[in-house]
Amino acid sequence: MKDNITMASDMNDYFNKKKSEGGGFKKSSGGSGGGNGGGPKGPDFPKIDLNFGGGKAGLIYFLIAVVVMLVLAKPFTIIEEGQRGILSTNGKYQDQALLPGLHFIVPVIQKVYVVDTKVRIINYASRIEANTGAAGIGSKPAITVLDKRGLPVTIELTVQYRLNSQFAAQTISNWGFSWEDKIINPVVRDVVRNVVGKYDAESLPQLRNQIAAEIDKAVRENVAGLKNSPADLQSVQLREIGLPQKVKDQIERVQVAKQEVQRAEQEVERAKQEAFKRAEEARGIAQKKRIEAQGIADSVTIQADAKAKANILISKSLTTKLLQLEQMKVQGKFNEALQTNKDAKIFLTPGGSTPNIWVDMKNGHPTKTSVGQ
Repeated sequence: MKDNITMASDMNDYFNKKKSEGGGFKKSSGGSGGGNGGGPKGPDFPKIDLNFGGGKAGLIYFLIAVVVMLVLAKPFTIIEEGQRGILSTNGKYQDQALLPGLHFIVPVIQKVYVVDTKVRIINYASRIEANTGAAGIGSKPAITVLDKRGLPVTIELTVQYRLNSQFAAQTISNWGFSWEDKIINPVVRDVVRNVVGKYDAESLPQLRNQIAAEIDKAVRENVAGLKNSPADLQSVQLREIGLPQKVKDQIERVQVAKQEVQRAEQEVERAKQEAFKRAEEARGIAQKKRIEAQGIADSVTIQADAKAKANILISKSLTTKLLQLEQMKVQGKFNEALQTNKDAKIFLTPGGSTPNIWVDMKNGHPTKTSVGQ
């Protein structure tokens, strides 16, 4: 299309030039010739006006060309949230990173490199996980280290971190765009080797929380100690401690022995509890019997005391006249008895007291004895 427009423009310039020279191809009148006399007449072409009534065509073409250049050169860039832009001018990075938003640049001279400042994850694992390859999630082989005795131990971790947006430009300038492989990965592996190498493999499962805290603290300190603090550590999580098979077997044997000891201790404790229970039951029964015996003794004592007090009160209440009255009552009863039993004999006690022995002599020997007061 561009070639057709150029051709038409050239033709238009050619005809205008001929017209200004007084020659060219003109339509003859009355058989007379053109500008050169009686020469042959040329074809009668229609006039093509590409000036659009003046010099506006050039301006329109220029504007179109400028728009096309702007679209192709793209003198602007858009930085999204969770990103920063590193502005490079003739190969030199600007110290301050570009914040999210629209930014205009000079094409060819300036270029913007977009870096991610969102949280990223590296999984150090023995097997590839399902989410590996997703945005911001990377995978590395599990870290193999030697324990205090030189036995191989496998450590699986998950490290969460992000690019320090405040010093993003300096980090890219110093470490390049592969800064993660130059900072995070070497620091993590070095720290894990130093921490785990201080312990025996058998003690690692019991000291899991302590080891995890030491690794997290050491990684943070090492990364923060770098120039301009290139990364912010979110967390370092200890996921798995892989032990050699012989160490696992030894730990299992120790665990079984401990369980047996615990079971024996539980049996002893259960026997102690049973013995204590029986002793308490016996102690309770004995206490109950003591209480019952004490109650009986107290009851007898109370009864004896009551009887003694009654006797004292009775003895205090006895007088001579009262005794004479009681003697007369008893004598009357014996008189009544003698009326019905002629063979009865009465023995009188010395001192003139009331008779208190009555012997029935009906058959020549005593058959009944009564005692009276």
